[in-house]
Amino acid sequence: MENFLQQLINGLTLGSIYGLIAIGYTMVFGIIGMVNFAHGDVFMVSAFIALLIFLAVTQVLGIASLPVAFVLVLLAAMVLTALWAWVIERVAYRPLRGSFRLAPLISAIGMSIFLANFVQVAQGPRNKPVPPMFTDVIALTDGPYKVVLSYKQILIMVVTAALLLGFWWLVQKTSLGRAQRACEQDRKMAALLGIDVDRTISLTFVIGAALAAVAGTLYMMYYGVVNFYDGFIPGVKAFTAAVLGGIGSLPGAVLGGLLIGLIEVFWSAYFSTDYKDVAAFSILAIVLIFMPSGILGRPEVEKV
Repeated sequence: MENFLQQLINGLTLGSIYGLIAIGYTMVFGIIGMVNFAHGDVFMVSAFIALLIFLAVTQVLGIASLPVAFVLVLLAAMVLTALWAWVIERVAYRPLRGSFRLAPLISAIGMSIFLANFVQVAQGPRNKPVPPMFTDVIALTDGPYKVVLSYKQILIMVVTAALLLGFWWLVQKTSLGRAQRACEQDRKMAALLGIDVDRTISLTFVIGAALAAVAGTLYMMYYGVVNFYDGFIPGVKAFTAAVLGGIGSLPGAVLGGLLIGLIEVFWSAYFSTDYKDVAAFSILAIVLIFMPSGILGRPEVEKV
């Protein structure tokens, strides 16, 4: 029982990171119908940005308070990653928006390769260690197999829940959210009604990148190491989470991320780590056979 509780905590933590990345996929797909395959590498870049800022804040500026340093790193990483995503959208995606359907997809794959190789050349191919942060733990049970909950895990789950509520409110209750939902339904009609479609899409990319920056900062803090290849596997799993939960649904993206994290962790604990990815994708295939729109997704209605 202790092992089950420990793996449950680990799975929810990992799934929270996947969920934050998946929100970026689902927001972009919901509005422009494009899978932004560069989003995983934006997440990877944000982890490197967070590492560099953390080293600058703690070693150059000499800020010793870890909570203050973490907040500064998180805010700076969100701003810089959002700016990076804005440039990517203007350069690689907007010129191809009216082109044939595969053009933006090819551009996204090319941007993904560019970002991975850029970081590899700039930072080197080796793992970059991160100074330990929030190392204290809370023992939930006693005995030979203790169940522990670290401060890092609490922070990750609390931040994920807060951001999910915050962005759900943004989409449902604000003028930007109304513009996003209008563009999702019909971009041409939204433009006729006075909505700046290009601005709405750019802001959607910026918001998705800011969330990826939060995930990248938490990932760096949790695992204590970053690598230029870290954008591929987490990015694919986050996209899988978005599809599993119902792409286009913000709660579905987080739910899918939690499910993928739990499947991966429990399979590794009770069966084999070699086939944890196979298990996650097999569950996805089974769900999509019986629920093609995902768990919380809505069936697509063809406009005539």
